[in-house]
Parts: sequence; C-alpha cells; structure tokens
Amino acid sequence: VRGTPKLTSFGRFSLTVQTVQPVGEGSLKKSFELLKEKLSKEGLFAPEKKRPLPENPTRLGVITSATSAGFADFKKILGARWGGLTLKVANVGVQGASAADEIIRAFDYFNELGDSDVLVLIRGGGSKDDLSVFNDEPLVRKIAASKIPVLTGIGHEVDESLADLAADVRASTPSNAAELLTRDKSAELRRLHDNLRSLKTYLDSFIDNQASTNLALLKNTKHELDSKISLELSRLSEKRLILDSLNPASVLEKGYAILSGKISPGELLTITTKENLITSRIEHVKSRTKA
Repeated sequence: VRGTPKLTSFGRFSLTVQTVQPVGEGSLKKSFELLKEKLSKEGLFAPEKKRPLPENPTRLGVITSATSAGFADFKKILGARWGGLTLKVANVGVQGASAADEIIRAFDYFNELGDSDVLVLIRGGGSKDDLSVFNDEPLVRKIAASKIPVLTGIGHEVDESLADLAADVRASTPSNAAELLTRDKSAELRRLHDNLRSLKTYLDSFIDNQASTNLALLKNTKHELDSKISLELSRLSEKRLILDSLNPASVLEKGYAILSGKISPGELLTITTKENLITSRIEHVKSRTKA
C-alpha cells in the first residue's frame, strides 16, 4: 500500500491510501490472471492485430537498462550474426516502482521520433517480483498501441508477461530477440557456397551436354557435306566422260583421222591423224545420199 501518513497534534495517526498493489507470488499471479482476462476481452492480445517484423531491419529502437547483462548479450548476438544495425537506446529502469513510467516514456519518444524499424523491449532473467513491472496495465496498453512493431525479449523462455502478450512478436530471451532480428552470417555464407557448388555442377553438366550435342551436329554436318561432295564429284566425272567422248583428240587416239577443207574435186584436204598431218587433193566426190 502506498499512501500519505499524517500525525495530528492530538497524537492521532492517519494514512491516505494512493495505490494498492498485491505482493507475494500468489497475489501477483492472481493479479496477473485478472488483468490478463480483462485486457484479453478488450482485444489487446488478438492474433489478428499482430504485425510481422520487417525483413532485414536496419534501425532499432531498444528500450532496456543499458548496463544490464541482457543488453550485452543482445548486442553480442547482433554483431556476431550480421552486424551493421543502427541502435538507438533508451536507458530505463527495468524493475522497481518507477520502471513502468520510464518504459512508457521511452515508447512515447520512439513513436514520436518515428525513425525505427522495430522497437525492442528487453530484460534479462529475474524473479516474478522483479519482472512484475512488465505486467503494468498502462505499459501493456502502450505496447499494444505502438505505431512501430514491438519485439519483446523478457526474462527466460518460461517467463510470460502481459507485455509479451501485447507485443507483435515475443522472443524467449534477449539473445533470442537478436536472433529474430538478424540473419546468421555463417549460415548465409554456407548457403551461398552450397548454391555456388550447385550452380557449378549444373553449368558443368550443361556444358558437357552442349558439347556432346555440338559434336553430334558437327558429325552430321560433315557426313552431309561428304555425301554432297561425293555426289558432285560423281556428276563431274560423268560430265568429264561426255566431254572426253566429244573431244577430237579422243577420235585420233582410236586410230581415226580428221579431214578438213572444201569437199570438191581438185580441192586440197588436210588429213589429221594421231601422228601425222597429211595434205591431199580431191580427184573425185561421190554423194552417198540416196535419190
């Protein structure tokens, strides 16, 4: 109970109550269940309101205790997996009476600034009492109303808070939050190497197949050209035989003679044989044409 005490001059003591908060694990659990049921009925945790985290975010608004081990783990995993992200950190209390108000003001700041891809609320492990700040009703409502997608990484995997239920995405731990925000550089390099090996295998196979296809085409082309050349040579040989048969020299080779001159009595004739050129005079011409 929080309140203002007063002691009168007559010795009377009074306490004006301002807030009442359950204490102890049983009371905290009861308070948690009642508020969870109330906010759930209002639709603050509805799955259809959840937004996916953007792929490959570059600017993060981080709400946490900047000196906490959870934040150190978060930064370490970010750097090891991919790196190159811009972090704006709102250093707030993550437990105690003033923590909820500080976190709410941080959400207001980042939403007004509007230059973050994701808002990340993280806190390492602790007792249920330590983590009870993340069940604060105004804080839960602020998370649900955020214009920027919210990722929470609060406590350990077994810890569940109303802030987790109101967030768009819940990580089991701060380290897991870093894993959800980034790709694994080593895994990406392995995948790239695997793709390159697969591409090389494909290209080698394609080149071999293409070479075999080209060789077959060349063989077919050579066969067709050889056939055409043989056919043309055969035709040329036939034409040469015809030309040889019409060549006057071929007649002389067979023992015949070639006569040239005017066929009339008294005219001179030139007689050409294989070996001699004879000049003779015509004495008589008799026509062989039948009347």
